Amino acid sequence: MPTPFGTYVNVRYLVVLPGYLLQLQFDDGSERVIDFEPLLLGPLWGALRDEALFAQVRVNSDTGTIEWPNGADLNPVILHDWSEYSEQIIAER
Repeated sequence: MPTPFGTYVNVRYLVVLPGYLLQLQFDDGSERVIDFEPLLLGPLWGALRDEALFAQVRVNSDTGTIEWPNGADLNPVILHDWSEYSEQIIAER
């Protein structure tokens, strides 16, 4: 389904890796490893510098994206096309 960010995809599963890295697989079969450390600033995202909290990330099967218990999440299309959006998102933090 088209969205303002591109064709909608869902995150199927994730693996938490050391150093604020997440390996994500999407329902189109593609995979990404994303370094979240540059995003971990401010009240919402900065709280995720606590490695125990960061590791609590889960796939929300209703929304098709990842989310943390503190409410942090990102559009799954942005995660899928991370190389297109990462610089802008990091600069905004």
